[in-house]
Amino acid sequence: MLTIRCTRTPEADPDLPLPSYETSGAAGADLRANFPPDQRQGATLAPGTRMLVPTGLRLEIPDGYEVQIRPRSGLALKHGITLPNSPGTIDSDYRGPLGVIVMNAGAEPFHIAHGDRIAQMVVAPVLRAAFDLVEALEDSARGQGGFGSTGRG
Repeated sequence: MLTIRCTRTPEADPDLPLPSYETSGAAGADLRANFPPDQRQGATLAPGTRMLVPTGLRLEIPDGYEVQIRPRSGLALKHGITLPNSPGTIDSDYRGPLGVIVMNAGAEPFHIAHGDRIAQMVVAPVLRAAFDLVEALEDSARGQGGFGSTGRG
């Protein structure tokens, strides 16, 4: 098992748990909102708005890996809460505070309470590529077909 080293930001609530996998088959570890002391009442997100929700964490991701931040499907289905840049990528050389950009795509205001599970993070290997400028590309079955060219929509 890969280990991700974590520290808490100075204003973080140390009583909140670290990211955790809620079931044995879960691919993503749940992240919690960890508001600073003057915001422990949480925050309400109006429809159509977004905010950066602090997690109170900083991560040390091993070289050759990234952390992907993804929405929680239950929040998306029931309340329209999503992450506009999903999946968000946390690079292995980033050591700053981990925040989650949360958006309310629903029709009602949504309150994010201190300690709520707001997103999930997936640790994934990263392959790096070399880019080679060539005169022409090999043909493929799809060719130059763009959006919707392989079927409906």
